[in-house]
Amino acid sequence: QVQLVESGGGLVQAGGSLRLSCAAFGNIVRTNAMGWFRQAPGNPRDLIARITRDGRPDYADSVKGRFTISRDNAKNTVYLEMNSLRPEDTAVYYCAMTILLDNEKESDYWGQGTQVTVSS
Repeated sequence: QVQLVESGGGLVQAGGSLRLSCAAFGNIVRTNAMGWFRQAPGNPRDLIARITRDGRPDYADSVKGRFTISRDNAKNTVYLEMNSLRPEDTAVYYCAMTILLDNEKESDYWGQGTQVTVSS
């Protein structure tokens, strides 16, 4: 089995920064695509950033230029550096990974979610 463990959320003032981390643990052969989603109350869970195994990122327009996604394949970890935070960035943030296990099965896994609150 695989477990994704997130860390780094919290409360920050508008204009501030936070860094989220998400590490995968288990019988992992290879982590493929990784991404970050967020969900505010009453809203759907939206993809905001993703990164391929070879490090090519892609961003939603709402975070482009402010957030940076990166990864460490040796540590099976994905990061989200969030700068110039706005109150509208307030949400629960979830990481997700596509992972190949040692049983040769590839599946998608989710982190437990971490709250990010930006005060005005």
